[in-house]
Amino acid sequence: MSDPQNYYSRKLEEIRHTNPKSNEDYERWKSTTLDPWNSKTGYIDGEHTNSSSIPIKEFYSGADLPQDLEKKLLGYPGEFPFTRGVYPNMYRGRLWTMRMFSGFGTPEDTNRRLKYLIKHGESGLSIAFDMPTLYGFDCDNPRSDGEIGKCGVNVTSLKDMEIIFRGIDLSKVSTSMTINAPAAILTAMYIAVGKKKKIPVSDLAGTVQADILKEYIAQKEWIYPPEAHLRLIRDMMTYCTENMPKWNYISISGYHIREAGSSAAQELAFTLADGFYYVDMGIKAGLAVDDFAPRLSFFFNSSINFFEEIAKMRAARRIWATVLKEKYGAKKSRTLLLRFHTQTSGYTLTWQQPLNNIIRTTIEAMAAVLGGTQSLHTNSYDEAWALPSEDAVKIALRTQQIIAEETGIPDVIDPLGGSYYMEWLTNRMEEEAYRYFDEIEKMGGILEAVKAGYIQKEIAATSYRRQIRLEEGKEVMVGVNKYTEKEGQPLNILKISKAPQKQQLDRIKAVRKSRDENAVTNALDQLEEAMRKDDVNTMPYILKAVEAYATIEEISNVGRKVFGTWKEPVIV
Repeated sequence: MSDPQNYYSRKLEEIRHTNPKSNEDYERWKSTTLDPWNSKTGYIDGEHTNSSSIPIKEFYSGADLPQDLEKKLLGYPGEFPFTRGVYPNMYRGRLWTMRMFSGFGTPEDTNRRLKYLIKHGESGLSIAFDMPTLYGFDCDNPRSDGEIGKCGVNVTSLKDMEIIFRGIDLSKVSTSMTINAPAAILTAMYIAVGKKKKIPVSDLAGTVQADILKEYIAQKEWIYPPEAHLRLIRDMMTYCTENMPKWNYISISGYHIREAGSSAAQELAFTLADGFYYVDMGIKAGLAVDDFAPRLSFFFNSSINFFEEIAKMRAARRIWATVLKEKYGAKKSRTLLLRFHTQTSGYTLTWQQPLNNIIRTTIEAMAAVLGGTQSLHTNSYDEAWALPSEDAVKIALRTQQIIAEETGIPDVIDPLGGSYYMEWLTNRMEEEAYRYFDEIEKMGGILEAVKAGYIQKEIAATSYRRQIRLEEGKEVMVGVNKYTEKEGQPLNILKISKAPQKQQLDRIKAVRKSRDENAVTNALDQLEEAMRKDDVNTMPYILKAVEAYATIEEISNVGRKVFGTWKEPVIV
């Protein structure tokens, strides 16, 4: 491992030194050809920037790129620094996994939706959970009233997970679960369901998000103070490294950072900074980087600025591989691979003229594929109104299938590689990321930057600037501030009634009546004792509590008792 002192400062200077400082041919062309043309035609050029506030020129040439670009910065697919893809044959060998975000209402509702998607060609399951589940509250907690099943499926006990996966062979699918604060509990429930189906824990494949740092940055769904959550993630990381070789125990998520209003460059920088923190945490826990880092995966947003998104993903691969190799001393090629899931943007979806969202999602999905994603979720056109209907989710899935089967895009690896603009923009995104890494390192690391509110303020400022641009008409959203129409509610949307709440309340009453209360009490007592000892891994104790049918809130309350709760500081 190299000396980490001022590593990011040195990398930033290296990048700045490598990039060309000027382009004499461009300046000549601009003054002798472009400017006279603009004067003749009366064209007045305006401001052209992307979401990262990077100024964009009219065109790019080889003079805008470093001389050793191909050998040092690009390489070949499946080889360091993996700019052009993590696998040698990419989609020729295997298409990306098509995951449609599912989960709503009761476990029965979600089970039916999962089977519907499998029937129509989905190759990986992706599950959303409702707000009570995300915050570790049972369905009968007064705070859960009115929220059961509204933005995802409700899970209060192991019984709910058993129903969600009823009739689904977990040895033949991979499952992604978007859950963070109670990630260890939901992972334990998935393990318990697998055990009941006689599937070895080593054969369970999938991903749990578990990225608590981005919760404090963007989504704001936590239970305990940051240090407590990070300890539980450390325990899950260690447990899964030793027992679940096919399980990605953290999906480091830029998606929610972007949805909170960040730019593409901020999403890139803050997501990778979170990832580096988890690497530090694993090493501190005594794990070898080559043993655990390959199980870290990423989750990026694909927004509407087509080339910027592709450049972001290419830069992410190069940065991750370079830092893991140079700073952390990773030896195995597999450790250097940044594998990621992508979801098309939610914040670009509009309730006005919602069919326009099909076009937006198609463009964003193409960017994700051209950026080299390993799995993809395409949003449904009606999601600005509600959870997606079956017809809308089928169109979203068909969008991916058309890209995969009809366009020819998967035939060539990194087809935009070598484009002057694409390579210049990839380099600029990389430079912006290292600039943020340098700032974060000077503040004492990402955790201190988050606790100080630095990351949150950066995102808020970017979001505010974009809103002003929209209101002033400097940035266009079709159907929102240009090409508008008078319209009422144009869709038949999916509505979640109160029925799921009653059904879940009845179920948890039955669970509590049938379970062994002594076993629950003993399991929770043992979990509390484990949580009070930092050198004890809590995962086996969480699993024992889950298998005794302790509820998500009962298990979470043990942590609330031991660790306390946390309130975000006022950020000014």
